Amino acid sequence: MTDKSATGITIHILDKEYIIACDENERHDLQRSAEYLDKRMREIRDSGKIVGSDRIAVMAALNISHELLAQDSGGGKVKADISMNTRIRSIQEKIDDALYRSRQLEI
Repeated sequence: MTDKSATGITIHILDKEYIIACDENERHDLQRSAEYLDKRMREIRDSGKIVGSDRIAVMAALNISHELLAQDSGGGKVKADISMNTRIRSIQEKIDDALYRSRQLEI
């Protein structure tokens, strides 16, 4: 991100801390997204059926994607506007980058 208004925000997912660069106007949405993801991942982990952070993250992503598609009554075609898709993709890239950096620290 080249925007000078981007600053780091600390989020916590499954007891791990991630610092993600984020524009000031996206901080609230990113924090809410992280809290929702953390909640969903904890539910999956606490069910005891899935072990491993990677598998839990994939299951949470699938569940959240399913929820999004189920909200659309037009046969599974998501009718989100382009700016929302862009914002989601941007947040997803930031989370992926933070997870990658975290994995590198664990190695």
